Amino acid sequence: MIPRHRYRKAISVAIERSPVCALLGPRQCGKTTLARMMAQSYSAHYFDLESEADRRRLQNPELMLGPLSGLVILDEIQIVPELFNSLRVLVDRPDNGARYLILGSASPQIIKGVSETLAGRIEFVDLAGFDLAEIPHGQEERLWLRGGFPRSFLAASEADSLAWREGFIRTFLERDIPQLGISIPAAAMRRFWTMLAHLHGQTWNASELGRSMGLSDKTVRAYLDILTGTYMVRQLQPWHENIGKRQVKAPKIFLRDSGLLHSLLSIDDLSALLGHPRLGASWEGFALEQVLTLVGPDQAWFWATHAGAELDLLIFAGGKRYGVEFKFSEAPKITKSMHSALVDLNLAHLWVVYPGAHSYPVHDRISVVPLGMVEGEIKTF
Repeated sequence: MIPRHRYRKAISVAIERSPVCALLGPRQCGKTTLARMMAQSYSAHYFDLESEADRRRLQNPELMLGPLSGLVILDEIQIVPELFNSLRVLVDRPDNGARYLILGSASPQIIKGVSETLAGRIEFVDLAGFDLAEIPHGQEERLWLRGGFPRSFLAASEADSLAWREGFIRTFLERDIPQLGISIPAAAMRRFWTMLAHLHGQTWNASELGRSMGLSDKTVRAYLDILTGTYMVRQLQPWHENIGKRQVKAPKIFLRDSGLLHSLLSIDDLSALLGHPRLGASWEGFALEQVLTLVGPDQAWFWATHAGAELDLLIFAGGKRYGVEFKFSEAPKITKSMHSALVDLNLAHLWVVYPGAHSYPVHDRISVVPLGMVEGEIKTF
């Protein structure tokens, strides 16, 4: 059992601060397990909304939940979105003695109305799969290959891990998306998802992808938003400002879990990964997710110009700007693009993250940092 202390602390703080805490993340990332861990520290009541029996118990939610005190856990709440109105009524009662932990597999944008209904009463905690700070030392390549979903990472063999991921993809397409009220043929979404895997780390081009699939720009945009809202895809937005250069204004697209990326690319082991044309893009996406999870910046973007200058990750924190570059190289070198980013964006510092073992400076404002050390090194601001 991986204890996930950082998330437990974040949930505890949110529960004390707000009447409702929403723990959101993709299916099978460990939300239920984490909620049951939290329940051991509280007088807790648990309702699983995938259970017919629990849904029947909540047919009159105000009558059922009103007398409860302590921690009330509502799992898979996106299945019964009408509960949000009842929660608003309950938490506003002067005699309310409960705190609510709601678990969902879709973002607030897809769980319609959650942000508006519970505005001022809810705090969000996003749960991802396992990260580098949670796994045993020496298993970094395993995390990269298999991804962070607990059952994939902890599987007894590579074959078992791959089989779990294939089953997850099929279930997600055939059951989870329809449960959100979205009617898209599973085969069409699988094809779109696979095409995104081949474009992982590239700038979004709806017209090009639409032509490849014989679909309109609007349709492929809707498909992308669905995968983004269900935590399968990250749209890293571009930063642009008036610097006298033409800048890229379309987002970069990344599959958030490297294990699912590799399944969609038919990569079944480390040897196949190391020989694959998308090796560098795969490692960049994996490293990007680790930095965003471990560092937790206030705001994150990428930056690029049409002349070729680019910064993989632009972070805003403490009123300053910081840059992060990802290089799958044993000895990264300073590039012209890095100097452009330092000057044009007025960066306080730029870190070059690589898969090596040693951290060292290469410029007064540029440092090379191993991926396994980003939590300590990049949190210096």
